[in-house]
Amino acid sequence: MDNKGSKGGAAVVGGSSPMVCEKEEEAVATTPMRTAETILRLLPMALCISALILMLRDSQTNDFGSLSYSDLTAFRYLVHANGICAGYSLLSAVIVAIPRPSTMSKAWTFFFLDQLFTYIILAAAAVALELLYLARKGDTAITWSAACMSFGLFCHKATAAIVITFVVVACYALLSLVSSYKLFSNFSAPVVTYPGKGVEIAGFHG
Repeated sequence: MDNKGSKGGAAVVGGSSPMVCEKEEEAVATTPMRTAETILRLLPMALCISALILMLRDSQTNDFGSLSYSDLTAFRYLVHANGICAGYSLLSAVIVAIPRPSTMSKAWTFFFLDQLFTYIILAAAAVALELLYLARKGDTAITWSAACMSFGLFCHKATAAIVITFVVVACYALLSLVSSYKLFSNFSAPVVTYPGKGVEIAGFHG
């Protein structure tokens, strides 16, 4: 009887508890997801820097005069938006890469900021695209001439920067979906009942 008990005890000591195994499996399973999200957050940073550099170097001087991105408010806004989004992408990638337990406040912060920066970069790309359209086509109603006929190189660089920025928009839209999924799948919305009023509402808790 004692031998059997000691063998059973040895089996428990020598083996791993189910809870420890579950935690290890969960950590292994979430590591590829964390790596994928980190890469997805670093990608917009590289694209934002590329668009920013293209626009900063976008100037042309010829017989018709000189034209630079700094002469146009929409293009300056595009430069600033790409710079801010590049910084956020780097910071968020570093935070995601660090293995820490997920909390509701962290999930809500990523959800809010991903949405915010998606709209910021989308607005910058849309305004710059509208200005580029006017530069290419002109507008007779406001006597706006087609500047790209005289400053073709300037418009080519601006077009490349805007196309890259729209790719950034797509990346941020995907990140918004990821942060939304992580928030609403990990944190349920229990029903909170207010006594005496008979009112039930859903409220998140961590």
